[in-house]
This record gives sequence, C-alpha cells and structure tokens, in this order.
Amino acid sequence: MKIEHQNLIDTFSEFKELKNINRPTMMHILEDVFRSMLKRKFNIEEDEEIQSSFDIIINIDKGDFEIWHNREVVADDELESTTHQISLSEAKKIADDYEIGEDVTNEVKLEDFGRREVLSIRQNLISRIMDLEKNNVYNKYKDQIGEIVTGEVYQVWKKEILVLDDEGNELILPKNEQIPSDYFRKGDSVRGVVARVEMKNNNPLVVISRTSPVFLERLFELEVPEIFDGLIIIKKIVRSPGEKAKIAVESYDERIDPVGACVGMKGSRIHGIVRELRNENIDVINFTSNPQLFIQRSLNPAHITSVVINEEDKSADVFMQPDQVSLAIGKGGVNIKLASQITGYNLDVYRDNIEEEEDVNLEEFSDEIDAWVIDEFKKIGCDTAKSVLKLTTDDLIKRTDLEEETIEDTIKILKSEFE
Repeated sequence: MKIEHQNLIDTFSEFKELKNINRPTMMHILEDVFRSMLKRKFNIEEDEEIQSSFDIIINIDKGDFEIWHNREVVADDELESTTHQISLSEAKKIADDYEIGEDVTNEVKLEDFGRREVLSIRQNLISRIMDLEKNNVYNKYKDQIGEIVTGEVYQVWKKEILVLDDEGNELILPKNEQIPSDYFRKGDSVRGVVARVEMKNNNPLVVISRTSPVFLERLFELEVPEIFDGLIIIKKIVRSPGEKAKIAVESYDERIDPVGACVGMKGSRIHGIVRELRNENIDVINFTSNPQLFIQRSLNPAHITSVVINEEDKSADVFMQPDQVSLAIGKGGVNIKLASQITGYNLDVYRDNIEEEEDVNLEEFSDEIDAWVIDEFKKIGCDTAKSVLKLTTDDLIKRTDLEEETIEDTIKILKSEFE
C-alpha cells in the first residue's frame, strides 16, 4: 500500500504546482475528492455528515493531507451510527481511559482503504487536475482575445503550426492565419493575436492569427505611444496580408500629425511593423468625414481629377489622368480593393476622357480646312485643334479676320475628330 500512498501524494504535489490557480478553488476540489472517498468508505450519502464527523486537513504548501474521524463514545448497546458514534469497547481499544460521552478523534490512514479505492482516488484527482488545467487555459485566453501573444514553434505541420507559450500551453497557428511569406522552423519565436478560443472535445483550442487587422492594430499600439495613450485613434484597418495594408488614423489634438506620428522619423516606427509583417506595404491615411477627400487620400499615391459619389448604392466613380490609373488600381488590383474597403464605397476608376485624348496639329486637317484659315489661327497662337476649341466663337471672331460661318465650320470639323 505504500506505493499507492506515495502515488497519491505525488499526484497531490503535481496539483499544488499548478500556476494561476487560486487557493480556494484548489482547496475546494481537493476536499471534494476526499469527501467522495469517505462517502464510499463509510457508506455515507450526505455531505453534512462528512463535515460534522470528519476533519480534512490539506497542507497545500507541503503537498500532503490528513483525515481525522470525530465520534462520540456510547454504550455498546446504544450504538446507532458508526459515522458519528463509537462503542465504549472499541474506544477502549484506542485508550483505556475513555468514558461514555467523551469524544474520540482518530486518524483515517490511506492504508485503511483498499488498493482499488486508492487507485480510484488517484484517478479522480488526476482527472480533476486535468479538467482544471484545461479550464484555466480556456479562461486565460478567453480574456486575451484580440491581444498579442508570443510563443515558440514546437511543431510544423502542413495545415498548421503548433506553438507553445511560456507556460507550455498549446496554441495553434493555422495556414490561413499565416502571412503567405511566413516561414517558421521548430524553435523559432512567433507573434500573433489571439483570434478565437473554444472547447473542442473537452480540450481548449486557442487559435492565433498573423493576418487579422487586429494584429496590425496591436503592433501600432506597441510602436506608437500616441496610439497607446489614446491621443491618436485608429478608425479602420484593412489588409491584404503580406502585400498591402491601409490604416486610417485621426487625432483630436491639432498639434499632433497622426500620419507623421505613426510613420516616425524617417520611418523609424513603421519599419519594425513592416518587418514583422514580411515587408507588407502599409499606407497610413489621415481620416476625414468628407467622403470625397477620404476616397482621394485612400487611393494615394495616384492623383485624382474628380470623384462622383452615389450615396444610394455606396459607389463612387473616380476620374484621373491615364498615367495615374495603374497607380490607383495597384498590382493585382490590391490598392483599389483596399481603398474600397476602407472608405466603404465601391470604387470604379475612369480615365479623364478630355485629358486622355491626344491633341492634333492643325496641319493634319489641311485636306478639310483651307491653308489660309489655318494660318489665321496660327497667327493668334492656336497651332492645335484643342487650342482652337478652348476658345469661344466670339473670341475667335474678335481675334482673327475670319467670318463667323468659317469659324463655325472649322470648329465642327475639329470637334468631329474627338467624338
């Protein structure tokens, strides 16, 4: 029986080593296990009987316990309950000087229980320890959803990575929560944000993410004190993980430039974040409640000519010069996709029609317009079709020696070139 007793003590010692377990919870579970043991041993149904007849003394610091049985001495023929009473003849076997009405207290030793009972107690205790550990991990990380955690890569699988935190708890980093260019080996340190926590088959499942916009938000809080202190507010973040991100920021203090504060001197603050995100390109945008201006800022570095907003279907037509279109759309359409997400408008980009058409020299119209008419236009500095069309008919009549009818015919010919 000594081996079983030692096993039980060892199990108890494991229990007292658990971290982040408050003493009342620990005491309650241990007492509950021993109460169940006494119920079976003495065939007792009610907890009240256990509490009134037994003292369970648990020494958490030493990892040991004692159980004492308290009974009243009664005459042999008056014995009614072996739980609360002990016969005089039995009491005298403990000590000769016991008399009727006195209290007898004797220790209940583990050796008094059968081997199977001791193993059952140990198994019960181990089960309770494991349940407590699982609940503790679940509750710990349930309160940390949206917070950054750091762990060590323990195992790399095809669909996910197993990460251990500093207490040895298991965290899962799925493939779809990894940045496409992420590459980890066993022993590497990895950071992510707690995305979700759930109980699966009675085991806590803690999923961390590196692709979540919340991860980028927390990184900015770590790198930019003004955000952490609440002087700069992050209004919205959108990401195409590993490629590009846009973050809209606002400051209620006019003395603070929110974009400048986030980027830092020569990019000092944002560089660390970019490295963590595998060189993800980050656009920091000054938030505004003016939708036209916000759309314009969101499409940087492209320069916008004009924006036409349709509030009913939350869409906007954005016009710009031809050489700006590719900048606005971005590689693979990422820039305009993120701009649409951060502004809340479905954006369509159009080339500015008037600007995109090439101008035509007046000499090109020599088969339709007389040479002397072309010469008249050249005298006033109009060498191209567009330079003529920019002026009104009245202006041309005043500045040239041409008849109104000739001017109108010429304008008609020039306009037909651009229709």
